[in-house]
Formats: sequence, C-alpha cells, structure tokens
Amino acid sequence: MAHHDHHMHHMASSAGGDMMHEEAYRCSMNMLFTWSTENLCLVFRWWHISSTFSLIMSLLGVVALSAGYEFLRELTRRLEARLDSTPHATSEETSSLLPGSANAVATRRSQKAHIIKATFYGLQVFYSFFIMLLFMTYNGWVMIAVAVGAFVGYCLWGGASAAKSVACH
Repeated sequence: MAHHDHHMHHMASSAGGDMMHEEAYRCSMNMLFTWSTENLCLVFRWWHISSTFSLIMSLLGVVALSAGYEFLRELTRRLEARLDSTPHATSEETSSLLPGSANAVATRRSQKAHIIKATFYGLQVFYSFFIMLLFMTYNGWVMIAVAVGAFVGYCLWGGASAAKSVACH
C-alpha cells in the first residue's frame, strides 16, 4: 500500500509539473494598457515572448509588418493608377469587323481591373485588421512598434496624403 501511495504521489507531482510547464507558456490577453511582457503572445500562441531577445526580435517584426502595410498601400495606389490610365479598348480592337466586340473587350478589361482592385483592397483590409490585432494586445511596446513601422513605411513609400479616412484601414 505504501508503494501505491508513493506511486500516486509521483503521478500527482508529475501532473503538477506538467501543468506548471504548460502555465509557463500560457498566453494572457490584457484588456488594459500594460508595459509587461509576461505571458505576452502576439496574435498566435507560437508567437510567445519568452525573453528580451524574443521581445526585441518580435518588435522588429512588428515594425516590419507595419511598414509592409504602407508598402502594400503604395503598391495598390500605383496599380490602381496604372489600371485607370489603361485605355479600355485599343484602336486595333475598335476597328474590328465584329460589331460590339470592342465594347465586350472593354467590359472584360474593366471587370478584370475591378477584380484586381477588389483583391488588393481585400488584402489591405486583412492586413490592417491583423495590425489592429497586434495593437490590441494593449502592450505599450507593441503599440510603439506599430507606430514606428507606420512612420518608417510612410517615409519609404508614402506617396499620397498622410490623412487617413478610416481608423483601421
């Protein structure tokens, strides 16, 4: 019986050890502003801040992600300008012998351009909400990294007005 009790004690301490190990890597969601990085995960469970080095690397990653959003915005602006400046039908297409074929070509090009613009718009919205999730960790370090990334991105690729019309995108 003593052996059985010892076995149960061993199982309990081993289970407790596993729970303590799991708790060491638990992600917490703060609902108030904080500077603490204890149990901080950024969006995903695997993006867990466990050391000063991982904090610095993660903050650099957040800066790069935020700057990348400004790159995507500029890429979208340039693509949209190019698509809008493309004539809907060339002179060769308008001189076609088939009646209405120029209109069909122009309509297809217009639809294709609209789909391309919509795709880039969807990417921007997805990207902006991802950055919003980073900001919503309510961690001051992450918030600053998002702002620094936006600054860097705008300095590098911000060719349009600095005014934003919508908060998240």
